[in-house]
Amino acid sequence: MSGWVRVCATAELLPGEYRNVYDGDTPIAVFNIDGELYAIEDLCTHDGGELTGGVIEGHEIECPRHGARFDIRTGDVLCPPAYEPTAKFPVKVEDGIVYTRDDR
Repeated sequence: MSGWVRVCATAELLPGEYRNVYDGDTPIAVFNIDGELYAIEDLCTHDGGELTGGVIEGHEIECPRHGARFDIRTGDVLCPPAYEPTAKFPVKVEDGIVYTRDDR
């Protein structure tokens, strides 16, 4: 398990926004949805494309390539063509800084 990776200051991640970071080779997207922070692997399990850049509605993100949807809170897949969830990661805020990590 790696250590925590700095994402950004809390003031730089407003509701409705996201930030991308890497923990080693793992792309992680951290989302602020209505003031709650969530982190999932920025990877569509259908074809390996990035999820960020897709439409976000509520707690769902749609892959911009082929339309698979994932729950930002859990990483669960919600519709084909993906059938496997994407990884969910922990998020913490310490001294006004947002952190995440690949804890697999």
